[in-house]
Amino acid sequence: MSDRLVLLLAAMGLVPIALSYGLVPSQSVPYLLEFPVEGTNQTHVFRAIMGLYLANVLFWLAGFAMSSLRVPALWGVLIFMSGLAAGRIASLIIDGMPNFVLIAYLLAEIVFAALAFIALRK
Repeated sequence: MSDRLVLLLAAMGLVPIALSYGLVPSQSVPYLLEFPVEGTNQTHVFRAIMGLYLANVLFWLAGFAMSSLRVPALWGVLIFMSGLAAGRIASLIIDGMPNFVLIAYLLAEIVFAALAFIALRK
């Protein structure tokens, strides 16, 4: 898989997740993750997560478009996805099994971290 395709697919995959966290968290989070989002503070945290995710998407798309940013953007995918996966694996060990959506996120994070690693090795 080409390095550009890795960046494009990672960006495209992260957009709906970002929006599901922050667009209307009081509706999407209970539906997807099975817990309520109540009040300004919780909404604020989920919208901040959305902003962080979308900022990464923009960086990955910049790497897709500009060869000078391709390697740094691939490093961004590798670090971002590996960090999320490591946290989820720690939670599996410490807290137990989450719902299906979070397991699917973990699998996708591992796949994208591996794809970015492979692309960087080329």
